[in-house]
Amino acid sequence: MIIATLIAADRLEKESLFRAADLLDDARLRPSEWSWIDEGSAADIEVQAGEGDIRRIRDLLEGALEGIDVAVQPAAAREKKLLVADMDSTMVGQECIDELADYAGKKEQIAAVTERAMQGDLDFAQALVERVAELDGLGVGCIERCRVERVTHNPGARTLVRTMRKRGAQTLLVTGGFHDFADPLASELGFNEVRANYLESIHGHLTGRVAGEIVDARAKCQALIDLREELGLPREAVLAVGDGANDAPMIEEAGLGVAYRAKPRLHEVADVRIRHNDLTALLWIQGIPRREWVEA
Repeated sequence: MIIATLIAADRLEKESLFRAADLLDDARLRPSEWSWIDEGSAADIEVQAGEGDIRRIRDLLEGALEGIDVAVQPAAAREKKLLVADMDSTMVGQECIDELADYAGKKEQIAAVTERAMQGDLDFAQALVERVAELDGLGVGCIERCRVERVTHNPGARTLVRTMRKRGAQTLLVTGGFHDFADPLASELGFNEVRANYLESIHGHLTGRVAGEIVDARAKCQALIDLREELGLPREAVLAVGDGANDAPMIEEAGLGVAYRAKPRLHEVADVRIRHNDLTALLWIQGIPRREWVEA
């Protein structure tokens, strides 16, 4: 059985559910029962269809239901045991390197490169090396100042991570950004583990180089695989979320890959596209009602 979840926090009306059911019925996709997860916010529609129909159901409903996010997945193994999440523009609302570049007076030029890399128009590792080189000589004290003054959690991030942790899931923050930002964020949000890059510094100033191997798209995906195998989990037990082209391999590798307010390249490969709701939508996708959330 397939579950189609419709999400529109505090504005989901029954009429939208009836319309969705009619659309599925007209397409001979055999909808059956529907039920609220949280009345007025999220609901499930059971569909007597096979896994080969998942993308068709999603595209049909997304195209017809304005302002509503749609997740379509097998009913089995719906609640996930491993969350793997990107950091920049996913768990936080900024691209940290762009904000840090502002302290060096180079935000505009670095942000342009970041955007092209996130769109998939540039090789991520090469683009990272070029951007970090522009930070040569910047005092390391600017990093903490930037983190405190500029970087903010995306809505629902802490609730998502802490709720999944409470329910026994493992959580990994994996980013092409830097430990200087990712480690404090992981502590604030409640992640178990972090994979990130290291900014090299000497005598209190950045050298303009990345220390060690770069965490790029391949490394992100491999981190997911390694932790999944370490935990002995099947592929379908993994939920991954990101926003940029460098998240695509890990999104494709996950049992359920979610594009959050994402670039077109990621929309193409993701199972679920969250455009209208915050990160708590990932709890409703798993069938977890608000009364069971760990509120931030």
